[in-house]
Amino acid sequence: MGSVEDNEPLTKRMKASSGELRSLPNNLSITEPFSSLGDAMARPLPSQGGEELVGSKGVIKKVELVRIITKTLYSLGYERSGMLLEEESGIPLHSALVSLFRKQVLDGNWEESLDTLQKLGLRDENVLKSASFLILEQKFSELLESERVMDALKTLRLEISPLGVNKKRVHELSGCIASPSQGTLLESSTQDIVSLNSRSKLLEKLQELLPHTIMIPERRLEHLVEQALRVQKEACFFHNSMDGTLSLYSDHQCGRDLLPSQTLQVKEDGGVSLRHTLTGHQKTCLDCCLESDDHQILTCGIEESVRRWGC
Repeated sequence: MGSVEDNEPLTKRMKASSGELRSLPNNLSITEPFSSLGDAMARPLPSQGGEELVGSKGVIKKVELVRIITKTLYSLGYERSGMLLEEESGIPLHSALVSLFRKQVLDGNWEESLDTLQKLGLRDENVLKSASFLILEQKFSELLESERVMDALKTLRLEISPLGVNKKRVHELSGCIASPSQGTLLESSTQDIVSLNSRSKLLEKLQELLPHTIMIPERRLEHLVEQALRVQKEACFFHNSMDGTLSLYSDHQCGRDLLPSQTLQVKEDGGVSLRHTLTGHQKTCLDCCLESDDHQILTCGIEESVRRWGC
């Protein structure tokens, strides 16, 4: 975990000029070297100016498509396939700076991760403060978990409180220090934070918060596919299927045979019986309407004819 000797509030460090980026760990590869902060700024990976488009409509950016596929492979557990796609396509999932930030969060290097966060080029000050809050909340929770109460208090007073965000949560955290009986509040409200996979879950929250051009959100490809299937289902003119699953192998389209065309049963007095069969439409009946006097029924067929029936 990061040290807690720095007594300078985070709000001051956020406005201070950043130094050179610390050297990356040996096991973290960088596809392109950089020598200054301007070169290291985290911005959308090569997808500007003369970008290659794919698809029959020419509206899909190749870089974005490859990155989303790579993200999906990693999410499904196909680590080697994801790495091979990055290597073969020459399109990295994350920039070197973002990769460093992710590693620092997972390793619990809180001070370093906060410094790197300042270099991600975030224009929205609220997003920057909210992301800093999430990181510092994780740091606070781990300090309390390891019974380093004074360090946790220092983090709360000098780093979390000056951010001026989520004051209700700040009061809850302070209550955990002021009254041991309120320790259950921290355990219940931050159960995910103090769990074994808390840092991974923290990273997922940061992915949802940060701009998607910097960090692709989880399950993005699944969301796009589900959206496409929902559009196909809503556009299906004859959709009347009880089966909720749709195939990805072909576009969804229900046949006319799925629409009911004859009256088979009538429910009356708790029982079900066949009363009448209305015959007349040459094609599928699309709609019916009962008159207010309950003596006439209007039916509309697909052949654009309306028939009136006496009851």
